[in-house]
Amino acid sequence: MSIAEKFAAMEYGPAPEDAKEALTWLDQHSRRFGHFIDGTWREPSAREYFDTTDPSTGEKLASVAQGSSADIDAAVKAARAAFPKWQSLTPHARARYMYALARQVQKHSRRLAVLETMDNGKPIRESRDIDIPLVARHFYYHAGWAQLLPQEFPDYTACGVVGQIIPWNFPLLMLAWKIAPALATGNTVVLKPAEFTPLTALALAEICQEIGLPAGVVNIVTGDGSTGEALVKHPDVDKVAFTGSTEVGRAIRSATAQSHKRLSLELGGKSPFIVFEDADLDSAVEGLVDGIWLNQGQVCCAGSRLLMQESIAEPLIAKIRERMVTLRVGPPLDKAIDIGAIVAPVQLERIQRLVNQGVAEGATCWQPQTEMPSRGLYFPPTLLSNVHPTSMVAQQEIFGPVLAAMTFRTPTEAVELANNTAYGLAACVWSESINVALHVSAQLKAGVVWVNCTNLFDASCGFGGYRESGFGREGGKEGLLEYLEPAWFKKAPALPAAKPISGERANSDPQPASTALDPTEIDRTVKLYIGGKQARPDSGYSMEVRGRNRQILGEVPLGNRKDIRNAVEAAHKAAGWAKTTAHNRAQILYYMAENLSQRREEVAHRLSAAVGEAQAATEVNAGIERIFSYAAWADKFDGAVHNPPFRNISLAMNEAIGAVGIICPHEVPLLGFLSVVLPVVAVGNTAIVVPSETYPLITGDLYQLFDTSDLPGGVVNIVTGYSSQLLKVLAEHDDVDAIWCFTDEASAFAAKSFSTGNLKQVFTNEGRAIDWFDVKQGEGRWFLQHATQVKNIWVPYGE
Repeated sequence: MSIAEKFAAMEYGPAPEDAKEALTWLDQHSRRFGHFIDGTWREPSAREYFDTTDPSTGEKLASVAQGSSADIDAAVKAARAAFPKWQSLTPHARARYMYALARQVQKHSRRLAVLETMDNGKPIRESRDIDIPLVARHFYYHAGWAQLLPQEFPDYTACGVVGQIIPWNFPLLMLAWKIAPALATGNTVVLKPAEFTPLTALALAEICQEIGLPAGVVNIVTGDGSTGEALVKHPDVDKVAFTGSTEVGRAIRSATAQSHKRLSLELGGKSPFIVFEDADLDSAVEGLVDGIWLNQGQVCCAGSRLLMQESIAEPLIAKIRERMVTLRVGPPLDKAIDIGAIVAPVQLERIQRLVNQGVAEGATCWQPQTEMPSRGLYFPPTLLSNVHPTSMVAQQEIFGPVLAAMTFRTPTEAVELANNTAYGLAACVWSESINVALHVSAQLKAGVVWVNCTNLFDASCGFGGYRESGFGREGGKEGLLEYLEPAWFKKAPALPAAKPISGERANSDPQPASTALDPTEIDRTVKLYIGGKQARPDSGYSMEVRGRNRQILGEVPLGNRKDIRNAVEAAHKAAGWAKTTAHNRAQILYYMAENLSQRREEVAHRLSAAVGEAQAATEVNAGIERIFSYAAWADKFDGAVHNPPFRNISLAMNEAIGAVGIICPHEVPLLGFLSVVLPVVAVGNTAIVVPSETYPLITGDLYQLFDTSDLPGGVVNIVTGYSSQLLKVLAEHDDVDAIWCFTDEASAFAAKSFSTGNLKQVFTNEGRAIDWFDVKQGEGRWFLQHATQVKNIWVPYGE
């Protein structure tokens, strides 16, 4: 028998990892853990505990404290008390603590890996070779940011006390993703680990003690969903960062809407794994193994939808089946195992239920004849073929080792199928043509795209989703911004509550001195501006616009739901604006500034009736300058190329969000409009704008400006009316991708509340006053960052 034949005939024997050190650590704690609050271990206030078990055996590992609202309150108070001192530390001092965390993680790496595998069920090879090294990498990377923070973010400050909730699929890695940037930027933390997998978070708490981290900087409270709910709703939490299901993310958005809490959500996914006919099929199959069967498929960015070009579908399926036969399912502490245990019975039941539903909807189920362990929670690798794009298994996140396969014919069809879900977290593209790969990657609605690779992560590269996969980023420079705010904004005074304007005037208001138009003036009645054309309102009604002395200046249309619908449709038809070169967008904006400059005096004259001559002249002059600024930014607010520690580069691209609904500030009708609309369109978005109620007649000047500046129809659409009513319609519209609102506090809360349906991004002034005439407050990167979302495209290089 040849060596090759002997190699092929060899059987894999067990290679178990020794769990002695992890078990000893558990025993040292008597297998009973309280909360970690203010630097010490505390018994839960209700004296309640729950068990955490090894899913591969069902055996109890430890008893863990069940957190109550009282425990959360104690942790938040500890974090609040620690915040001033932690924030005031020198950057170098914070960096040293971060570095110490990284070093201690490395020192205890094998014990942490074993503990993770025992608590979670994932193969030890993954915990040892992927998770724990990445945990250390995140603390190292953010130690560097802690050192450089004042230089790179000179005008920003920490949010404050951050509540963080992490899932069970990557327990310690998700902790590092959240705690590292929060601490680096000067925040203090209250973290709730997943109920199923709390042990490595508690081990990290012990490491915080070992390095002498100041008390209260990191607090860890264990418990179930009610514990997380108490953390989300606590009034003294400044920011909530959540990773988990879209359903819970939606509930958190709703729960935090009536507050000033900042929110970042990393939610579910149904990621496409696209294989073109020119791809290296063998490499694609190996990538698919990592894409869907890593961590038993319990990965939010798992490549769970296989999209194959029709011409290679049969050979690719044959290769996948052949590879599936070799996958080994078994005890996760065995180093020769590919697929470990499912985390909990409820998750195992869900996987089986969805597979059964997929078969009932017409899918063909294939599973290899894999030997399954006699005890524990296991599910075999599963291939569902002939899946219809609308099938439940093609639309819902299964979160298990289940692959749903379907075919496409052209790259255009591949993109349409890939984007045919409510999610947008990640995607894979396999093609030997770099032109095809990058062309398709740019069109995918996903925050991360891997080209000819899969499931690569690094602290330097942002990770996060589009659409119902959430908003915000973790990792990279953009991840730091989730824990920072402009220093001036934190101190900005609150705007007074909005008073009824125009036709909504309260009965108690004094009657205007004059109710008639000046007979020497031509009646000024403007129209809506939709799709590049003036349009009459669907309602057939208008509202009066009055000046500073309550004299009638004219009338504007009273927009309604149908007008908003038409404006949103026009905005989506103009989506090609995002594909226009940045240079061309800049040229149009420069032309806009030129045209406004030529009409400076007439626009200022009309505006002065509403805001006075001095403010009107200042607004027009500042408006011209603001247009120039965003024309300048249009071709300069670009991305970056990251160099992670692999043979890859990651292209971090600033992409337009889509159709953005905008409620303009009332106090500066012209400058406010330009300040919030221009950053949106400069980077390629389209806009549906509700102008200031103080002087909505500015619409007439603006659409003439747009028409004479060659702005494509539909890029900016203007619907006048009562902003409080139109805000609700915009925020509830599922084809609006983001809401910007810059009026009072009640409107900021309403924007967040009404946008829960499709989890659209929301950017508001939180009811705080912004000095729109101050360049530092009224323009720049802060607005552009909210007008874009970062897509990281990973591209391998070398042989």
